[in-house]
Amino acid sequence: MSAENALLTILVEKIRTDMLVLPTLPEMAIRVRRTADDPDSNLLMMTDVIAQDPALAARMIKVANSAFMGRSIKVNSLNQAITRIGLSQVKNIATAMAMEQLFVSQHEQIKERMAQIWRDSVNVTSIALACLKRYIAENKHCNLNLDVMTLAGLMHLIGALPILTEAERYQTVFGDPQFLENAIKTLSGQIGSGIMRAWDFAEVYVQIVQNWSDPSYQDDQVSYIDFIRLGALVQSTLDDTVRVQALQPYIERHVVPDANFMDIEEIRVISQEVKALFS
Repeated sequence: MSAENALLTILVEKIRTDMLVLPTLPEMAIRVRRTADDPDSNLLMMTDVIAQDPALAARMIKVANSAFMGRSIKVNSLNQAITRIGLSQVKNIATAMAMEQLFVSQHEQIKERMAQIWRDSVNVTSIALACLKRYIAENKHCNLNLDVMTLAGLMHLIGALPILTEAERYQTVFGDPQFLENAIKTLSGQIGSGIMRAWDFAEVYVQIVQNWSDPSYQDDQVSYIDFIRLGALVQSTLDDTVRVQALQPYIERHVVPDANFMDIEEIRVISQEVKALFS
């Protein structure tokens, strides 16, 4: 049996028997989420938690001052930033920022591949958020949230991590990069949804991670998955003709106005700013 087939067989069997080692949620994310979910917590308590991580605190201030938040008056302190963003959004944005800690490895090739997956996740999220922000502005009854989109976007490829971790034991598979790509494409949705459940995330995240890459899955209403797929299409290597054809359903559903939506200044600026926040 080739190393590629052996790895695939092992992955499938570990998924079937619930033996695949899943990543654990970063400690800071756990503390932020626990604080946000505590009915007795308040903004000051959340500020105290985030202040324990100076890098995260600085990034939250940056978020509060970004065009993403749509405010012109700058804040200078973490307390002001948390107040502006709000507990619910802080919970998801801080969790999303902590996700980057998971995309690391001691194995050089795995490290490079994980770094690429994180970059892809950030790029897709930046486009998805910019498009959703514009969509919400034009559809006042839209019930989609930017903070949910942020977290979902940065985690839509989370299922690739256990695959790459398992692959560290089979270094010969790196001679065939296409194999890893196929394994990730085939299994990461199922694995990712398992991670979401293990982390006790809401069902909306389970469904997004599990179904975004399945072309047969379609929501009746415009959903977070539409925006993740838009971001993935923009980042894909498809030629222009094929990409325009793939974008047509989103144009027909008025998710984006036309195939040149990335030329819209508002979308371009917010996309670039979100990318800077998480890169």
